[in-house]
Amino acid sequence: MKSPRTVPEATDTATPLKKALTTPLLYFFILGDVLGAGVYVLVGQVAADTGGAVWVPLVMALCLALLTAASYAELATKYPRAGGASHYATLAYGPFAGFLAGFCMLAAGVVSVGALARGFGGDYLAEFVSLPVVLVAVVFLSALALLNARGISESTRANVVATVIEVSGLLLVIGLGVWIVLRGDGDVGRLTDLGTPEHGPAAAVLSGAVLAYYSFVGFETSVNVAEETRDPRRSYPRALFGALITAGAVYALVGAAAAAAVPTKTLVDSSGPLLEVVRVAGGVPTELFSAIALVAVANGALLTGIMSSRLAYGMARDRLLPGFLTKVLPGRRTPWAAIAVTTALSLLLALTGDVSTLASTLVLLLLVVFFLVNTAALVLRRDGTTRDRFRAPTVVPVLGAMSCVVLATQVEREVWLRGGVVLAVGAALGAVTALRRRRAPTRPG
Repeated sequence: MKSPRTVPEATDTATPLKKALTTPLLYFFILGDVLGAGVYVLVGQVAADTGGAVWVPLVMALCLALLTAASYAELATKYPRAGGASHYATLAYGPFAGFLAGFCMLAAGVVSVGALARGFGGDYLAEFVSLPVVLVAVVFLSALALLNARGISESTRANVVATVIEVSGLLLVIGLGVWIVLRGDGDVGRLTDLGTPEHGPAAAVLSGAVLAYYSFVGFETSVNVAEETRDPRRSYPRALFGALITAGAVYALVGAAAAAAVPTKTLVDSSGPLLEVVRVAGGVPTELFSAIALVAVANGALLTGIMSSRLAYGMARDRLLPGFLTKVLPGRRTPWAAIAVTTALSLLLALTGDVSTLASTLVLLLLVVFFLVNTAALVLRRDGTTRDRFRAPTVVPVLGAMSCVVLATQVEREVWLRGGVVLAVGAALGAVTALRRRRAPTRPG
């Protein structure tokens, strides 16, 4: 194992960025990032792997996410600067691991947009118009690319509005599920129905947790704003754990409400599973809920697309990806080349995979990143940094790294083949990057 290099301690005067985020603001930022479109389209797929006890893998996924979140909290309070997993992996292991972590984050963003594009073209949209999913994916991603290239103002007010819309839809499902049970039309017995003909209870929970994990991703990007937090040592862990626990509680209640209100087979067969709860409850126009779900899916895809294109642009600017990706529109100053390439890749994935496969592929890529982060938290404890920080018990990052390995063993062969290609490309490019940086100091300046 490579010994970590001595790293200068981060100080409050080391960054030109304004420290404006308080604990409540950071909490809502992370909550808005985590609470997204995944649960709107994946509850049925989780039920297919688990049975009626959908809430169990959701709680399991929350517990596993909290393990890795503890490592992020330790590293973000130790090195409160932008860069995230790539920065931590570089400090612990060198440029190869750092590039691989950044590349997997980029690829995960592209895969996520592809999955959301397919989700957008499912039963929620069918409440308004019936169109082929392929056509919807092409039009949807093209429209998002044009919006992205035009220039999207990601103001706090717009993000709050989008988050309120998404949360309102989830709270509505919980309320309707309770109403269905109280009037005698639900079946709470399904909440203990764990297992399928193919998998026993334990295997069913692990299989469902891989998909459920997708609903919690997003917290890992919050480390990039630690540099702009007033007191990251205190604020970041509180906001991170608070937001994840809040999201987990909402997701578990949504899963329980959906499973108790709607037969498991109905959830499994629907690409808009939460819409089935609205149909059974009655009283709420299905078009209204479908519109909420479509806003959630579109907003998630747009924000992820913006992140992916900017990450690709940044990596190209640092000569980690082809220089073509640094091209920008003269007037708008948006990275049109990076937008075009990441959108094209998302479209290719949307046309060649279903939502379940794409979500599992994203989780596989992030498991590589999370494994590097958990082990980096342990390695970097020997770097000599004495900055006052949050420190997780040693067993937590160990369990976090082990959880990544366990979940990876539950990923299906088809997903490994798809994700393996991405990892192989990332490893090859990472090796080239590491070799280039090793030789750079010997070149004449």
